[in-house]
Amino acid sequence: MRWIAVTAAATALVVVSAGAWLYTRGSDDQFASCRATAVAGGAGAIGGPFTLVNSAGHTVTDSDVITKPSLVYFGYTFCPDVCPLDNARNAEAVDILEEQGYDVTPVFISIDPERDTPEVVGEYAEVFSDKMIGLTGSPEQVKAASQAYRTYYKKNDTGDDYYLVDHSTFTYFVLPETGFAEFFRREATPDDMAQTVGCFIDHM
Repeated sequence: MRWIAVTAAATALVVVSAGAWLYTRGSDDQFASCRATAVAGGAGAIGGPFTLVNSAGHTVTDSDVITKPSLVYFGYTFCPDVCPLDNARNAEAVDILEEQGYDVTPVFISIDPERDTPEVVGEYAEVFSDKMIGLTGSPEQVKAASQAYRTYYKKNDTGDDYYLVDHSTFTYFVLPETGFAEFFRREATPDDMAQTVGCFIDHM
C-alpha cells in the first residue's frame, strides 16, 4: 500500500543519517542523551498550535490536549491495518510507562474528517486505551494540525464511502512545555518507546 512510501516532503523533513544531525547535541540540550533521531530544521520544525474537536464535540486547542507528556499519532478509523497496529503499540507503550511510574497520554488525530465524527474517534480511541484522546475537526482544522506536524495524507477518492487514505505513520512524542521532542517509526517496539520516553521525562 502507498502509505509505506513517505513523500518527498516528509523524507526531507526527517533526517536520520549519522552525518546529518541538526540537533545541537551539546550541553545546551537537556535531552541530548535521550535523542535517537534528528529532524531537518531542528525540533522546532515540528509541532505547534492546533485547534480540533474532541470526542465530546468540544473545540480544543493543543494546550487543552497536551497537558502531559503525549504520544501523538495521525491516522483514520477506517484504516484497515496500519493505524490499529500503531495505536495498539502506542497504547502498550503507555501501559509500560504507567507501570514504571510515568503518566503519558496517547493521542489519536484523524486525517479523515469526512467520516471520523467526534463520536467515531471517541469510540475508536477507547478501544485501544481509556487514556487515549481522539480528535477530529473540520477539513481546515485537520489540515492545519497535519501541516504543523509535517505529516502527509491523501484521500484516494473512489466515489464511495470505502475509500482509503494514504498517510505518513510517525508517532510524535510531545511535552507540554517543550513541545515536540522525538518521533518514532513503525518498527519501534513498545519497550523501545517506553525507554526513550522515560529518558526524556527523567530529564525534564
